[in-house]
Amino acid sequence: MTPLRQRLLEDMRIRNLARNTQETYLLQVATFAKHFARSPELLGPEEVRAYQVHLLNARKLAPSSIAIAAAALRFLYSVTLRRDWALTDIPLPKKPHTLPVILSREEVARLLESVADLKHRTILMVAYGAGLRVSEATHLKVADIDSARMMLRVDQGKGGKDRYVMLSMKLLHELRCYWRRTRPRDWLFPGERFGQPITRDAVAAACQKARRLAGIDKPLTPHSLRHAFATHLLESGTDLRTIQLLLGHRSLATTARYLKVATQTVCATQSPLDLLPHVRTPSKPVTPAYF
Repeated sequence: MTPLRQRLLEDMRIRNLARNTQETYLLQVATFAKHFARSPELLGPEEVRAYQVHLLNARKLAPSSIAIAAAALRFLYSVTLRRDWALTDIPLPKKPHTLPVILSREEVARLLESVADLKHRTILMVAYGAGLRVSEATHLKVADIDSARMMLRVDQGKGGKDRYVMLSMKLLHELRCYWRRTRPRDWLFPGERFGQPITRDAVAAACQKARRLAGIDKPLTPHSLRHAFATHLLESGTDLRTIQLLLGHRSLATTARYLKVATQTVCATQSPLDLLPHVRTPSKPVTPAYF
């Protein structure tokens, strides 16, 4: 490990950045250095700009992916190398505002019914039934199930925050059936590597296989179940603040975007087309008037 890599890692640990963030930043900086075949200490704003152009034009990366690389380089040069560059020297691309694709309740049921593997089906049920991120679901431990209080404990979720979410009776029943058959000891969903939880890639692959078997045409990832959880709660009358706490969102504005996809918001408003008098279909083609 080079001294620069060691110092970058120490700076991230001092600031208690999430492990995933640390691994991502290390990878991004290493890729940047490999592109120029030189240490980042010898590179400047012009090389950073050229690298971003390369990511955009040659690698065809999305703005969100370029933003990750830019964030890693900003940390490297402003914190670790203490360069006095302006932040505009490493611009962050503007991200498009997109809305999540929402599965209906019927589609969620079809998806879960299409998962043959017990462990995969149970973890996807947890993701939907408790609204967990896939990284949170994979890192659940047996001790996180509190059947006495009907809660699931999320230990150090995104942003290093603990929280509790509800544990439904149906989900508790499924978890008990799963435990009786597999007897996990530490990790609730152990992976193939000894002592490690199931990987996010394994859950994603199981989700894609189930999508195909269920005949669902919508784009789908395990995170779609979290989106469905929030939207279905909102449609059934749960207030936005409660959903925010269950999801672990820092800002209510993040949770409020589900208002834009909930049927009670979008479909409750009557279209002006429905208010028009009966529109008769003309019996003959109408000749347009040009003057």
